[in-house]
Parts: sequence; C-alpha cells; structure tokens
Amino acid sequence: MKYTKEHEWLRVEGDVVVVGITEHAAEALGDVVFVELPEVETQVAAGDEICVIESVKAASDILAPVDGEIVAVNEALADTPALVNEDPLGAAWFFKMKVEDLSLLDQFMDEDEYNDMIG
Repeated sequence: MKYTKEHEWLRVEGDVVVVGITEHAAEALGDVVFVELPEVETQVAAGDEICVIESVKAASDILAPVDGEIVAVNEALADTPALVNEDPLGAAWFFKMKVEDLSLLDQFMDEDEYNDMIG
C-alpha cells in the first residue's frame, strides 16, 4: 500500500487503485456520521475533492491522489458510515479508480515513511 500526506491509503488491484483513509485519520475524525461518495464514471484530476466525510468533530474531504476515472464506490458507507471507524483499512474503502499510469503511485509514501510522518 501507498499513503498520502492527506492520510489516504492507496491499494493497487490490477489496473485499479482502491482509496480509503488511514486508521490515524479515522481516529482523528472521531465518530463518522455521513459519507458523500462520488459518481461512478466521473473523470478526476489529482487533488480534486472526491468525497466528503462528516464526523461529530469535523468535515473532511478525500482527494483524488492521481488523475483517473471513478469506476466503483463503496455504497455500504452511505448506509453505514461508522464502517470508517470500525475497519478503515478494509471494509471502509471509499472509491476505486482506473489509472492509466500506475507508476504515478511511486510518488507516495510506503508504510514506514507514513508511520514516520505521523510520529
């Protein structure tokens, strides 16, 4: 997996990148009460705001890590936003995106680098 400075995790599955938030981010947010997901087939550019997460503490955006197309969203989060707190690295993925150049993910941190960043 790769990690962004915005506390997102990225997992490659074939030619698709699965995007979620880290356990650190989920803990910082507190109890998640709402998740707004993107539309499938949406073209996105790196840095675009893709999802909105609302918790009892704050609202936060999930950004597109690279350019691509949204090919799937995790509908379970719309019905059960608490999954973000319960299983941030597994069941609580946000969206999957088709990326033309997977080598773009090399710019992101590996697990050790991410753990060093969050201290």
